[in-house]
Amino acid sequence: MDIDKLKFPGEGLIKTAPPKTAALSREKRSALIRKGNELYNSGNIEQAKRVFLTVHYTDGLIRIGDHYYKQNRFLQALQMYIIAPENRKREQIVEKMSRIVQNWLAES
Repeated sequence: MDIDKLKFPGEGLIKTAPPKTAALSREKRSALIRKGNELYNSGNIEQAKRVFLTVHYTDGLIRIGDHYYKQNRFLQALQMYIIAPENRKREQIVEKMSRIVQNWLAES
C-alpha cells in the first residue's frame, strides 16, 4: 500500500457514536431510505449519507463506507462501519491501518 495515497479527512480524527434518531413512522422511514438510495445511485453520496445517518439505515451506511474505502478514504469508511455497525469490515480496516503504522515505525 502506498502511504502517500492515503487520504485523511480535513476535519481530522473525530470520535463517532451512533446517531440518535428521531421517532419516525415506518412509512416516513421507508420514504427516506428510498430517497437516500436514489441519491446514492445518482452519485450524491454525501446527501445520501445524511439521509442514512438520519434514519440509521445500516445497509446504506455500509455502502457509504464501501464507497469511501474504494476511494482510499479509510478513516471515513471506518467511521461508517462503526456507526452501522459492520464489525468484519471495521476490523479489516483497523488491521490495515495498524500494518501501515507498523511500516511507518519500521522505516524510522
